[in-house]
Amino acid sequence: MAATTKKSVAVEDVNVTFEDQQKINKFARNTNRMTELKDEIEAKKKSLQNLEDASDDLMMCEDDDLRIPYQIGDVFISHSQEETQEMLEAAKEGLKEEIKGLESRVASIQEVLGDLKVQLYAKFGNNINLEADES
Repeated sequence: MAATTKKSVAVEDVNVTFEDQQKINKFARNTNRMTELKDEIEAKKKSLQNLEDASDDLMMCEDDDLRIPYQIGDVFISHSQEETQEMLEAAKEGLKEEIKGLESRVASIQEVLGDLKVQLYAKFGNNINLEADES
């Protein structure tokens, strides 16, 4: 019979203090918030792409006297092609600014997460997993 050897991994018992638990909780909250912000950014980018597509389609329209319905809230209002183009441009600029703001918030959260990772890995080493699942 073949002898089997098992590698025993020594798991250190590390006391988790209240401050450590607070850091872990803060890490989890920030990770969740960052995921929500990234989802929101993707939704806004999709809306921006839709506005750009509408703007491109509007440019291809050859009839200058055509009234184009533009949705404001729950109501569609007809505007000239030029007015509609201006409104689309304003909407695109607004979305770009919102995306920039969200991306800066994600960057600041990533800085906080990086700092917390350093602190928590320094104390717990391999006994804690702070990496996001890629599934």
